[in-house]
Order: sequence, then C-alpha cells, then structure tokens
Amino acid sequence: MAKGFLPLSREEMDEKGWERPDFVYVCGDAYVDHSSFGMAIISRVLEHAGYKVALICQPDWRDPESVTIYGEPRLGFLVSSGNMDSMVNHYTVAKKRRNMDAYSPGGKAGMRPDYALTVYCNLIRRTYKKTPLIVGGIEASLRRMGHYDYWSDKVRRSVLLDAGADLISYGMGERSIVAIADALDSGLAVKDITFIDGTVYKTRDLESLADAVRLPDFEQITEDKRAYAESFRIQYQNTDPFTAKRLYETYGGKMFVVQNPPSKPLSVKEMDDVYALPYMRAWHPSYDKDGGIPAFGEIKFSLTSNRGCFGECNFCALTFHQGRIVQVRSHESILAEAKQFLKEPDFKGYIHDVGGPTAQFRGPSCQKQLKYGTCTNRKCLYPKVCPNMDVDHHDYLTLLRKLRELKGVKKVFVRSGIRFDYLLADPDRTFLDELCRYHVSGQLRVAPEHISDNVLSKMGKPPVQVYNRFIKEFEKANQRCGLNQYAVPYLMSSHPGSTLKDAIALAEYLNEHRLNPQQVQDYYPTPGTISTCMYYTHLDPETMKPVYVTDNPHEKAMQRALIQYRSPANYDLVKEALLKEGRKDLIGFGRECLIPPRKPAGEKPQAKKADSRSGGKSRDNNSERGSRKNERGSRNRNYKKKERR
Repeated sequence: MAKGFLPLSREEMDEKGWERPDFVYVCGDAYVDHSSFGMAIISRVLEHAGYKVALICQPDWRDPESVTIYGEPRLGFLVSSGNMDSMVNHYTVAKKRRNMDAYSPGGKAGMRPDYALTVYCNLIRRTYKKTPLIVGGIEASLRRMGHYDYWSDKVRRSVLLDAGADLISYGMGERSIVAIADALDSGLAVKDITFIDGTVYKTRDLESLADAVRLPDFEQITEDKRAYAESFRIQYQNTDPFTAKRLYETYGGKMFVVQNPPSKPLSVKEMDDVYALPYMRAWHPSYDKDGGIPAFGEIKFSLTSNRGCFGECNFCALTFHQGRIVQVRSHESILAEAKQFLKEPDFKGYIHDVGGPTAQFRGPSCQKQLKYGTCTNRKCLYPKVCPNMDVDHHDYLTLLRKLRELKGVKKVFVRSGIRFDYLLADPDRTFLDELCRYHVSGQLRVAPEHISDNVLSKMGKPPVQVYNRFIKEFEKANQRCGLNQYAVPYLMSSHPGSTLKDAIALAEYLNEHRLNPQQVQDYYPTPGTISTCMYYTHLDPETMKPVYVTDNPHEKAMQRALIQYRSPANYDLVKEALLKEGRKDLIGFGRECLIPPRKPAGEKPQAKKADSRSGGKSRDNNSERGSRKNERGSRNRNYKKKERR
C-alpha cells in the first residue's frame, strides 16, 4: 500500500486520481496521521479494507459549503468530534472556557463548536438529506443513549437523535466500521444495518426488538433520578462483548434507540495489524506554518502496548468505551515501532511511555474472560484483588527489557498509570525494582485519589492502607536500588461521597506525611461513568443507596482548598471549613495543626509560582509539580518560623 497522507483537500484528492471518495470523514481535530489518533486509525483501517477516505478537519461550522468540498461521497459521511468530548475539550470543571486546544494547529482554541458531533451532522444534513451518516469517537460512544450532560445540567437524548445520524459506531470501532462499510458497499440501505455488534441504530419497528432488554423510557429518566440510575446500571452491566444483551430506549413511545452488544476484542494479531498500517507518524504539512499540533508532541515517542482496563475506577469512562478486557500488541509489533523512532532526526534516545490506560496490564485479568466474558456482579480489583486474577508482570517486564536493549535508546519511561494494588498482589518484587531503577526519573506519579475509605469506596479504589503499603514497598525498592525517588500522588476533590469531614481527613493525612500537592483535580462529571450517575442522581447505581454529593461551588472550593491548605490564598476557605466542622483543634501552631490562628502580619495571600519543571500545566495535561523532597524542606522551614514566633 502506497504511503502518504490521506486527502485533506479537493486538490489532494485529485492528485490521487479519485473521482470521488467512498467516505468523507469530518472531524473536530486537526489531521495527525498517527495511531494515537482515532481518526487516523479508522481511516487507515478502511483504506486497508479497500475504501477511499477523504478528510475534512475542523470545518467552519457556520458555513454549509465547508463540508461539501468533495461532493457527495459514494457510501457515506463519518463524523467524530475528535479524541476528546468537545465539551471537555472546551471547558474546565468550573465551566470556564479553556484558552488552548492541544488538538488544533498551534494550540489555537475555538476551532470547533460546542457539541461538535451534533453541529457537524446537522451541517451535513442541510445539504445531504439522505446520505448515510455514521458517527463515532468518544463523544458518540459515551453519549450513545440518554445521558446526563454536566454543561447544560440536564439529561440529553441519544446523540444519534440530536445529530440526525443513522448509526453510531461505539467503542474502538475497527471491527464495526469495516462491517458497516461492507454492508453499504453491498447495496444494503443504511436503515437495514441493524445487526452489527458495536453499533447503535434507531427504528420505529417494535416487533424487531423481541430479543432486547428495555431500558426505562427517556421521559422517565428525565423526570425520575432513580429511573436514570436503574437505566445506567443496566447499561453498565451490558458492556461485555460476550455476555451483553441488546438494549433499547424508547422516545415518545414511537422511536426506539437500540444498542447492539459491543464488538469482540481484537486478537494480538489484529492489534498488530492495526498498528502496522502505513501511518505517516506526523501532522499534515499544512499545519507547519502554525507550529504543528501540540498533542502530537506528547505522544510522538510513546508506545501503546494495550487497550482496555479491568481497573474500573468509577470516575473513568473506559469500561463504557474500551471495555474491561485488556487487548495487547505483541512484543515484535511494539519493538518494530520503537525502531522507527531511531530513524527520526529529533529522537534523542528517550521513549516517553510504554503502556495504555494502565501500563502493566498485559492481558485479561483471568483466562475465562475470553470465553465467558467479565463478571457482571463483581470487579477484578475492588474492593480487593479477585482470587481468580492472573497477577504476573513477567511479560511487561520482558518487553521493557527488550526496549532498553535497543541500540540508540537511552531511557524508557513508564508514565501511564500504574495500579499499585495489582503490583502489590504480585509476590515477586522484580518489576518494582526495575521500575524504580530504569523507568522512573525522580518521581513516580500514582493515583490514590483520596485517603478517606468512605470516598475511595465511591471511587472504586482500594482502601488507603493499600496505598500506604505500596509507598513502603516503593521506598524499600529505592533503597535496594540506591536511589532517592518520590511518589507523587494524584488527588481529587469533591468526588461523590466526599464530605468536608473527608476533605479535612485528607488534609490531615497530607500534613502527617509532609506532602504539599501543587496540582489537584476537581471531580469532573463526564458522560459514561458511575461517578457521573452518582453526581446527578445522588444514588449509587450499583446498590441504589444514597450518596452524599456536593454541587455547591463554595463547598467545592473549600474541599479543594483543604488539599492545598498551606497556600496563603486558601487560608479563609480552610478556616471556614474547619470551624464549620468543629475542628478548631486544627487551627494553631502545633505539629498537627493545618493553619495558624491568624495570618502572619503583613503577609498577603498569593498563589505559589509554578515549578519550572512542570511548565505550569494543569493536571488535565497530566503534569505534576514539585517533589516530596522539596515539600519536606519547605515544611521544615515553616515549622522553624513558627517556633521563633
């Protein structure tokens, strides 16, 4: 197959000698031809299957002509908002507009509309009334049925209806998109494509739904939060490709949105084939004048080794999108990609990451999953590691060793998430030792998220004692390696279940362990997660028991401030929270106190400067600032000042 970029303009299509494309792919991201970008994967998979795909990236959504540059495609339009939900891309958790878009040329914001998927589809429909319209990507996948939308604070319809599309290809999409293309190419009308796994369609034919499970009607879930929680629970229990049933949701008693079971996981060979397609591994040259696409710089020299995650954190949408069954690439496939790095003139010898949603997951959690599917009534790691789990780091360790041995590779980093509870379940500490010795540079980012077992239970995370045990093992491993490295915790404020009392307990923990986190993530309710269901309904959909939720901006600010209680700018909020909870004992000069009784004379509240090592980036961009060593030094200096006073 000839290597080269897919057409991004009419001129480029003409150069290929095409009269018209089979598919036009409209996307909210700029064009980066790399396997970390969904648009590139789906387009290359279709190309490999023999179809011509032309791209329209970031069209002017105010101009209907912007989606007509190729004319009507032979088979249909494919539409995606991009690698992120457009609303998450645009807004912080405080619903403030972001000033940068890493998936746009030069990082320029405002290159796509809010609810981009719906806007693009409606734009296409103004000109092409009957052309098949298939939507996919993260925004379509997580909004495939009725869902709570944080930004409008209401339950919205399936995006299939709002967008006026014919089909949703949900999940990762390689299997379903080729099946859809083949069906259309055979002459089948798009309304008759109702049989493909990994798709959602709409129908008015109730008789065809005899084998499907009926969800609460859309009108019910908009009026009754308990009905919403029940609907979500049923959907969540039907995310496994081997056990899931067809589901349908009724609109007005006449329209039915039907979800087929998820696509089957890819085999190792199929994963290898996807990543061996002729990607250009670069952004389209038309973006050179703008300085390129910032998001590409973060992954250019990183390696994807797996997809899917059986960790099942409640605030993560991976179960809804990629599923719980881990799929992997072979060592040979990953090494072949790493060897391509060596040919790049700007490769300095550093592989930035080897992993996926969770770095050390290199296979299904147990062997029965590939035959019987995942358990519907229990989780693999929560509340504790399942006794049937296959805990083994050997394969991942062997892969890392092979990468380290490549001539021209100086360092291989592991920056994807590490599940410390899974690591502790392995009695062999060889992986932990080699992780510390070879794959960490000063700091290891880990995600306990909180320390209150009450909150952790709502997050689907292990108890704090597990994290504490990991920290001890991590310190022992560093001692064995003769290193002085630190674990930097990711923390989250205001997650469902978190009260001011829990937030204070977290602050006390940070004080006791002399930790001073510079980055904190406020809980962000995004579609497709258990936590978002809790946030909206105040119910745990798995148990239907009530959950405490704060959606009060002032209380959220207090919870966040408590995590960064050392900042003078947070003094008033911290003091208010402590007094409100009757914890005046934490105001004083003792070792256990969080703040002094009053601000030191003449001191003005001010935000701490960003550490130069982080570039001042937020946690949304996966950066962390400071080190535990500096935190201890800073804390000790503060104590000496207090003693003198």
